[in-house]
Amino acid sequence: MNRIEKNISLKQYNTFGIEAFANEFISISSSDELIDTLKNNQNSNLFVIGGGSNMLLTKNIDALVIHINNKGKEIKKEEDNSVIVKAQAGENWHEFVLWSLNNDFGGIENLSLIPGNVGTAPIQNIGAYGVELKDVFHSCEAINIKTLERENFNLEQCKFGYRNSIFKNEAKGKYIITSVNFKLSKNNHQLHTNYGAITQELKSMNVEKPTIQDISKAVIAIRESKLPDPKKIGNSGSFFKNPVISITDFKMLKKNFPEIPSYNVSDKEIKVPAGWLIEKAGFKGKTFKNYGVHKNQALVLVNYGNANGIDIYNFSVLIQKTIKRLFNIDLEREVNVI
Repeated sequence: MNRIEKNISLKQYNTFGIEAFANEFISISSSDELIDTLKNNQNSNLFVIGGGSNMLLTKNIDALVIHINNKGKEIKKEEDNSVIVKAQAGENWHEFVLWSLNNDFGGIENLSLIPGNVGTAPIQNIGAYGVELKDVFHSCEAINIKTLERENFNLEQCKFGYRNSIFKNEAKGKYIITSVNFKLSKNNHQLHTNYGAITQELKSMNVEKPTIQDISKAVIAIRESKLPDPKKIGNSGSFFKNPVISITDFKMLKKNFPEIPSYNVSDKEIKVPAGWLIEKAGFKGKTFKNYGVHKNQALVLVNYGNANGIDIYNFSVLIQKTIKRLFNIDLEREVNVI
């Protein structure tokens, strides 16, 4: 079992590349190691990280930071048209997507190139291009921090919503996810090509009858053209959620901004792209010192060098206030501010 280390830099453990230090740090590679660590540190403050892709560090962490780094992928159950696949929480999400595609397992191709690890995917109910994690989720195993028991959560128990789950609400801080089971298709794959620029990208690839692998390639091409690589420019992907507003409010907005894009959520609600709002407010490509909004995607806040988390947080507040003033819409952060 790994030892607890003192005063460790977390710069390499968060995709924003923010320099912050952990008072204590341990990387675990199995659920047994995790249980032992929890058992031996029952009176310690705990802070759990996976791929570090969905957080903005604004301070040092005065706690025991537990890095979930368990690996492994396996087929648990196979039927004619579907397969249950288990992935350990420490697996890189995109690498898991590519592994599934190599096995011709469908359902997560639209979620290609999303940063982060498998274990944090259910917490956020990650989604992109018309697909959400809940669409392929079967169950997950989590350790109860208080009792140290392994517990399983099925689809219904996870209470998935838009970028939301039980793990962000009543179960927040009470569990650590150690593995996730996915139900993927083996043939007769259901393709999702109508969202965003997928159809257009497939045309430019000269693909008339796309496979799940083609859709993944299209999604990767789109994301790479819009989104900065966290290894080159610090960022956490989409910083804000796309707001969902009433149809009444949307009709009023449409009068002032006829070109505003939208997606139907229900017969009462409309989703508006946060990136469009931020760009319309004049923030796209704006730079302050060593941080700002990415030039190709207004939804992405970036760290160009040695920015600190407080500066980026304050900048996000400015964006929220501006969007509220211009559009009377409350922008909610997708990224967790620590």
